[in-house]
Amino acid sequence: MSRFLQAGDACIVAQHQPALVLDYARSRELAPRAILAGTGMDDVQAPDAQHAISPTEYLQLLANVATSLKSPETSFMLGQQMLPGHFGALSHALTHAHSLREAIALLVRFQMQLCPLLAPRFREEGGLGVLYWSDSFGAGQQRAFLVELHMTAMSAMCRWLGGARLPWRYCFNRTPPRYTEQHEVHLGGQLRFHCHLDAMLIDAAWLDRPWPRANAMAAAVALRSVDAAHAGASQRSLLCALYDYLLEHIRSAPTLEQCALQFGVSPATLKRHLARHGSHFQAELDQVRAHVALHLFHGGRHDNDAVARHLGFHDANNFRRSFKRWTGMTPMLLRQSLDAYRLQSGDTSAII
Repeated sequence: MSRFLQAGDACIVAQHQPALVLDYARSRELAPRAILAGTGMDDVQAPDAQHAISPTEYLQLLANVATSLKSPETSFMLGQQMLPGHFGALSHALTHAHSLREAIALLVRFQMQLCPLLAPRFREEGGLGVLYWSDSFGAGQQRAFLVELHMTAMSAMCRWLGGARLPWRYCFNRTPPRYTEQHEVHLGGQLRFHCHLDAMLIDAAWLDRPWPRANAMAAAVALRSVDAAHAGASQRSLLCALYDYLLEHIRSAPTLEQCALQFGVSPATLKRHLARHGSHFQAELDQVRAHVALHLFHGGRHDNDAVARHLGFHDANNFRRSFKRWTGMTPMLLRQSLDAYRLQSGDTSAII
């Protein structure tokens, strides 16, 4: 289990994203004591180059700033600063990425450096690119804040590197906020709430369009430096590793005991680790099952029985009840809503 990062591990370099948060807080003249409480840092000016904080402490820093400012724009303003960031060679590689596809690949590959609290995941299907996020360390009530921050960071970076505002569509796994003005200002008007993933969607034709700032040689040199710096380093969180394992083995109905054996711990120990992240095994399994089911239902390629078999259910009725528990609706209602939305708008983002 030691090979996977956990919420209490000091694995986030304070001079990277936390420093940007501190700089924003300082620009808003927030009291240092309120900002730093529970963060493991004692100076709002310039964190030491060797100092690292834990994901729990970074989450606390973000919560402190959000609470102190009491502003709905905080997550969006912080997101504007996050990418490509100030991560040395890695930021250089992002800056000189050839295309959106290459930038997403870097984001996914170097998740712990670029977006440590939420893990970006990408799939391409039916002429659509889907970038969605899963929890890395147990965001809890800060999930919505982090989603807004990450979506804004990605959108702003693409606008700068791509030379234009890309036609992203945004899906939120939450009820809509009372006011959406900040979402519309920073993300645009293509917003959908009550979805089952936190995702950004874009026509696949945009994935490989060359970006004006691209420099293949500069990007390659920067990546060699990054690879050398992180050679042999463990860069996956426990929750991300578990998500990946469940996704790979979802057809065989993985159990807690099987996962614990794979991770080299007892089932009781794995349960304790998940509890420290505010989760439990069934919740993690259900999340992956729901994501896979949504993917399979896209385009009507699979019926209930096929999806149930794929997910290891021997009884379609049991799958139907489980799917309703995961998403709040039955598979039939989901498919009907997808079909109705497509007919009405011709928008394939209804997959979410």
